[in-house]
Amino acid sequence: MSVFIIAELSANHNGSIEQAIATIEAAADAGADAIKLQTYTADTITLDHDGPGFVIEEGLWKGRKLYDLYKEAHTPWDWHEMLFQTARDLGLVCFSSPFDPTAVDLLESLDNPIYKVASFEITDIPLIEYIASKGKPVVISTGIATEEDIELALHACKRMNNNQVTLLKCTSAYPAPVEEANLLTMVDMRRRFGVPTGLSDHTMGHAVAAAAVALGATMIEKHFILDRSLGGVDSAFSMEPAEFRAMVDQIRLTESALGSVTYEMTEKKLKARQFSRSLYAVKDIAPGEPFTNENVRSIRPGFGDKPQSIDTLLNSSATMYIQRGTPIKNDN
Repeated sequence: MSVFIIAELSANHNGSIEQAIATIEAAADAGADAIKLQTYTADTITLDHDGPGFVIEEGLWKGRKLYDLYKEAHTPWDWHEMLFQTARDLGLVCFSSPFDPTAVDLLESLDNPIYKVASFEITDIPLIEYIASKGKPVVISTGIATEEDIELALHACKRMNNNQVTLLKCTSAYPAPVEEANLLTMVDMRRRFGVPTGLSDHTMGHAVAAAAVALGATMIEKHFILDRSLGGVDSAFSMEPAEFRAMVDQIRLTESALGSVTYEMTEKKLKARQFSRSLYAVKDIAPGEPFTNENVRSIRPGFGDKPQSIDTLLNSSATMYIQRGTPIKNDN
C-alpha cells in the first residue's frame, strides 16, 4: 500500500470558511490523500483563565493565554459538515482530532472514518477509550509521550477491542529542528509495540518525511497552508502547496525506489551479467600445455567458466590450441 499522506488544516483557515475550502482544494491539487481537521472549542479544551500554566511561557506562542489561542485557532463546529463534504467531493479522506467526548459525538454524526489522538491528549485514557470504542482506525501522535504513555494508550484501544492503531513519531516543537526528529524511534516503536508507524512532521522542508518513508513509515502528516504570508497561529511551520507537492513527489519516488524484496533474474540483470568476471586465456595456450596462473585469469567479460573453478582447472591441461582472449570452458 502507498504511504498515506495527510494535509493538516489545523488553524490555517484563519477564521474564514472560504479560506478553509480553498485550502482543502489546494491540498487535493498538491497530491494529499487526506485532509485533517481539529475538533474543539476553547471551552472544551481549556479554561478562560490566566493563572499559572494557562499562559504559554516560551516558543512560537510565548505570552499567549491558552484560551485566547484556542479561540483563535479552532475550526467552528458548524463548518465541519461542509468541510467533510468538500473533501469527499474532491476524493480526499477527511477526518479529525477530537479533544473531548462531545467532539467525538459530532464527528460520529458526520461518519468520520479515522480518529487522530493529538500528542498532548495521549495521557487522556478515558478519551482514548471513547474514541477507540467507535471501532474506527485510531492514529496516535507520541510527541510528548513516555514509553509507558504509549503502552497505556494502546492498552486502552485493546480494551475497546480496537486493534486498528497507527503510532506517529512526532516532535512537539513548532517548527521542529531536524536534529530532534529521531526517526529511529519510529522504527523502534514499530518493533516494540507491533503496530504500523508513521510521522507527524513539524520540521521545515520534506527531507525528514522522505527519510521516514525510507525507514518504513506508512503515514505522513504535515501542516498545510495556502500561503505562509497569510499568517495565523500555525503558519510559520506549515507547507505551502508547491512545497507539499514536492514532498508528495519525493515520497512517491522513495516508495518506487524501495520496491520489493526480490532476487529474480530479470532480463536486464541477465544481460548485465555478461560483464561479470570469468576465466579467459590471457596468453596463447598450446595443446597439452598445463593451465597456470600466467596463462589463465579471472577477467571481464563473463562468457567463460566461473572464477571459482580455477583450482580444478589448474590441475589440468589444454586439450586444444586456445588463442589469447578466448573464454575458458570446461571443454577446453
